[in-house]
Amino acid sequence: MRAVLLPLLLAAALVAPGSPAPAQPAVSEADVKAAFLYNFTKFVDWPQPVLAEGSELKICVLGEDPFGRTLQALTQEEVGGHRLKLIHLSSPSNLTACHVLFISRSEKDRLPRILEALGDAPVLTVGDTQGFVDQGGIINFLLEGSKVRFEINQEDAERVGIKISSKLLALARRVKGRP
Repeated sequence: MRAVLLPLLLAAALVAPGSPAPAQPAVSEADVKAAFLYNFTKFVDWPQPVLAEGSELKICVLGEDPFGRTLQALTQEEVGGHRLKLIHLSSPSNLTACHVLFISRSEKDRLPRILEALGDAPVLTVGDTQGFVDQGGIINFLLEGSKVRFEINQEDAERVGIKISSKLLALARRVKGRP
């Protein structure tokens, strides 16, 4: 199943949910976001020794999980020699143990406190809440019609020591902090 699911999800990041290519099943918004989340890890560098060679790359989901089994299936893969590990968090404790932290929109009211608790920790924060990057989050999903897009807060990524590939920056709808 993984051999079929991964290419489908990677392709899904380029098409609109609900308008699949002929003979392919419809891909949900959550599936597209999960594929993006997985692919973000390929275009981000964390400072050393945060992600030491051979260590696990931890993707955490704080709050309600919109991804279902899709993200779990993708975490069976490796990125840059790092096995992906999915962690579900019900409370904002030990957030700095994450490399990628998806902050669900169910945490909207606690977002300022969550980002403050992270401080300068090199954690790639991803959300899908309006104003997320303006509040200090690093990547935010947007919907344009039925297409999933994203915006990036390069200022805060650099502040915490995360380097985002120019290829990923070029795909963003908006980059906060771009000269």
